[in-house]
Amino acid sequence: MKELVEVMAKALVEHPEEVVVTETTDGDATQVDLQVAPSDMGKVIGKQGRIAKAIRAVVKAAATRDDRRVNVSIMQEDA
Repeated sequence: MKELVEVMAKALVEHPEEVVVTETTDGDATQVDLQVAPSDMGKVIGKQGRIAKAIRAVVKAAATRDDRRVNVSIMQEDA
């Protein structure tokens, strides 16, 4: 899932070198944290959160194939 989120995020942002994705697994649940540059937050979230919802939907669909639960969090990279 980490690679999937990373590819999607890097395609959306202006500073792909600042995209950082971390993945932690606890049983059948996986937490994916996406960090982007402050100037790219709007591009990853989208109007009314549409892009963020789409990213989460794609990841959820991919995780369902493996019978896993995945939660995606979008965070601002520290300056």
